[in-house]
This record gives sequence, C-alpha cells and structure tokens, in this order.
Amino acid sequence: MLQVGAPRLVLASASAARRGLLEAAGLRFEVRPAGLDETALKQAARAERLEAAEAALLLADAKARWVAAQDPDALVIGCDQLLVCDGRWFDKPADLDEARAHLRALRGRTHTLVTAALCRRGEQRLWQTVAEPRLTMRDFSDAFLERYLSLEAAHVTATVGAYRLEGLGAHLFAEVAGEHAAILGLPLLGLLGSLRQLGIVMG
Repeated sequence: MLQVGAPRLVLASASAARRGLLEAAGLRFEVRPAGLDETALKQAARAERLEAAEAALLLADAKARWVAAQDPDALVIGCDQLLVCDGRWFDKPADLDEARAHLRALRGRTHTLVTAALCRRGEQRLWQTVAEPRLTMRDFSDAFLERYLSLEAAHVTATVGAYRLEGLGAHLFAEVAGEHAAILGLPLLGLLGSLRQLGIVMG
C-alpha cells in the first residue's frame, strides 16, 4: 500500500470508471456522489458564456464543495467532464435515440473531452487540473452503429459521448491522443502527483 497518510479520501462521483481507476492505483477511499443538479449548473455556465474548461472546473468544484461541507476533515476529489465538438457541448444522452443522434454527429470528426479534477478539504481548494484529450471517431457505417447500440444499450446513457473507451466503444475510434485515465474521466497522473505533494501517498 503506497497510501500512507491522513486525511481520508472521498470521491465525489458515482462514476464506475473513476472508481476503478482509483482502486487500480491502490488507493483507499469512500464514494459519495454530490446531490447536485448538474444540468442546471451546465445551463448556467453556458448562459455566462464560460469556456468549457472553466465550466468543467466549476462543476467539479461544486461537487467537491457539496461533499466537503458535510465532511470537512476529508480530502474530497471532485471531477467533471465535458465533450466538445465543433464548439458544441454534448451531455449524456437521455435515451437510445439521443445516443444515436450524438454518435452520428460525432462520426468522422475529432472531439475533445475537457476533463477537470480537483482536491478540496473543507473550504480550501488544494489542487486542480484540466486535461483535454482529443479523440477522432472513424466514419463507421449505419449498420455498425445499430449493432453497437444494440450491444451497448444498457451503457450508452451513462457516459458523455455514448461510449466507453474501455469497452466496445473502442471500436468507434480511429485515433486517440491523451492520457487514457483522463479519457475515462480522471487525470490520474496529476492527481497522484498532488497526493504525493500532500504526503498522502509515498513520494
């Protein structure tokens, strides 16, 4: 175990991918999703004409702040991810039809996953970062799309972009540039660096 010090870690996210990344890194942590209306926060960010990176950090901090207010002694990890393609922000699809529409819009194009993460303890923000991996979808056929959606129907509404790169979503892509963990929703290398600086994991 490389995690050696206090405080306790809390992940303010229900994401299975983020949880899996922290577990694979050997960290001990609790999962406590924030009770926030993310859609309303994103709409407010758009109304204020924030850049995608600013909006992602705003959302990540709102989640961390919500959890930290209830547990001020813990080190809370807040995360958020926005998919941006040709200036358009994509949210998680509401249903299978919207997933189909999103994938058609992204097909043959390059998009950016604006991925923010930060650490907060009580009222103090201790670290933050934004990673922007870029992914290019191949020009797949409509027949492939329908088969993909039939196989991934249980998962496409759970992720922005309607894909899991760690699963069948890999078949959608021609090229990927950026940290794999950041694509999954958490810039892990930066987070581990911050935890070393804070004395929570061994240096």
